Amino acid sequence: MLIECSNIYKSFQAIPILKDVTFKVQEQDKIAIIGVNGAGKTTILRILTGEESYDGGQIFKNKNVTIGYLSQQHHLSLNKTVYEIGLESLSHIISIEEKLRSLEQEMTTNYSSTILDMYDKLTVTFQELGGFSYTSKLTGVLKGLGFLPKEFSLLAKNLSGGQKTRLALAKLLLQEPNLLILDEPTNHLDSTAIHFLESYLKGYPHAIIMVSHDRYFIDQVSNKIIEIEHGKSKIYPCKYQEYSQLKQKQRAIELKQYVNQQKEIKRMQESIDTLKAFNREKSIKRAASKEKQLEKMEKINQPEHLPDSISIHFKPKQNSGHNVLKIENASVCFEKPLFTNISLDIKKQERIALVGDNGIGKTTLFKAILDSSKLSSGNVTFGSKVDIAYYDQEHSSLSLNKTIFKEISDTFPRLNNTQIRNTLAMFNFKSEDVFKEISTLSGGERGRLVLTTILLQGANFLLLDEPTNHLDIISKEVLEQALLEFEGTILFISHDRYFINKIATKIIELTPDKLNHFDGNYESYVESKTQVTPHKETESSYENMKKQQADQRKHRNQVKKLESNISQLEVQISALTKQLHTDEITEDYEKYNEMHSQIEALETKLEEFLEEWEILQS
Repeated sequence: MLIECSNIYKSFQAIPILKDVTFKVQEQDKIAIIGVNGAGKTTILRILTGEESYDGGQIFKNKNVTIGYLSQQHHLSLNKTVYEIGLESLSHIISIEEKLRSLEQEMTTNYSSTILDMYDKLTVTFQELGGFSYTSKLTGVLKGLGFLPKEFSLLAKNLSGGQKTRLALAKLLLQEPNLLILDEPTNHLDSTAIHFLESYLKGYPHAIIMVSHDRYFIDQVSNKIIEIEHGKSKIYPCKYQEYSQLKQKQRAIELKQYVNQQKEIKRMQESIDTLKAFNREKSIKRAASKEKQLEKMEKINQPEHLPDSISIHFKPKQNSGHNVLKIENASVCFEKPLFTNISLDIKKQERIALVGDNGIGKTTLFKAILDSSKLSSGNVTFGSKVDIAYYDQEHSSLSLNKTIFKEISDTFPRLNNTQIRNTLAMFNFKSEDVFKEISTLSGGERGRLVLTTILLQGANFLLLDEPTNHLDIISKEVLEQALLEFEGTILFISHDRYFINKIATKIIELTPDKLNHFDGNYESYVESKTQVTPHKETESSYENMKKQQADQRKHRNQVKKLESNISQLEVQISALTKQLHTDEITEDYEKYNEMHSQIEALETKLEEFLEEWEILQS
């Protein structure tokens, strides 16, 4: 055991933040501390490192524990280069190397058994510490966290905030303490650096405690969850996904037990009151006996509710046609091409994640979908009855000088005050909060306000650009559930891999000259990207591959033919429906009935085609 915390209590200005935090840290633990913003997660990390005092409880630390702490504040030698700061972490190895070089020099003039024995022992220690490969380990960690070799010579004082965070993290990983404490370690890392860090931490030979909002990262690295809720800790010896499921079941059980006991207490109290009302010696004795029984009952505390969170349901005002969006040979060029010849065909009820490197043009493609004039070349075509709602990660649609209430009432003038307040309450804007100026809102609050406008639009095609940015974990999970229940179509950009994994039915990767398509969620995408095709295949496996390819071609042709038939029927139905409501038809009873029957027959056929298409998609 490295650390044991028992009943830790901490208050700020007489307000308790931590009331009863108890847990142990074993040598191989990979612990994630989770909780809502303000729960006291970073406070716990600072208490463990000694940067923060605590008001009650006890902490035991193993005398051999070494702690490395990545905080939000970094203490780097600003006049040293990136590479030199990395070397600082390996000073214990470098000092042994220098001693070995000194002994080698001494042995040229004084070759004794004592010096040779010392040299052999130091060589073994040097080897055990990875001394023969420490420079390659240093460059590997720096490169893994996103530093290019040409940046190794940059002075720390000239680095950006994000680069300083990455350098501080590199320094810690190279020190390899037996307890690594990380506060939001994925901040300022791109996807490549996050993958590197995940892989590194999964193989890390010592204990880790981390605070992170990246649920996929938590799931990949941790083997234990410590939840901080209402100042108290609860331990779950599992990964995040299992914790989330256990938590829901546990809350339901606790609530049921509490409600049942309250019913029993009420029944017993009514019985006691009735017996006393009889006012007879025997009945009074029985009442006293029941009162003692009630006093001895171990009372279940009322379950503490989660902090208020959003609870939303997106419902389209109308259904779109089967074909939702078609992009053909789209290109965007500024001084040089951003992407060229991009084509995409989106069908109803698909949930597609658009992924790609930072700066590749994902948001630009979204803006071109909304306004095709932004394309340098190519076409954007929407299907029948498609209504779009756009979530802009910059929240630029909001009027900063307006209040929350005014923003909604101006955007949706047909809503009365009660309707506006009820809708805002779903997104946790209640009471006087609705009169806050938008300019004073946090990023999470602005995000929830944009989601409010999207809900009120009743769109059937959601275009979402980083919708989980600034949302806490509880709000993210409520949003995920709402999107899973949504009956329309979703195209979204997100760096939240857990969110992608839960929502996406297809991943589309944007590159400068094409879109790569991957069926399934994020895990399927990663698996497809990492699959290695063997150099040599046996004859039977080759034949199997050819058969699979033929079956896939046949399947694609069937789908393509069905989609063509569906499109033709939708065009026919739309044209006949428009004709049905003309004066010529409505005034002729027989023609009206005949055309109405024709439309019904076509719609029946359309339903058959759609069912067949869904079977082929499953």
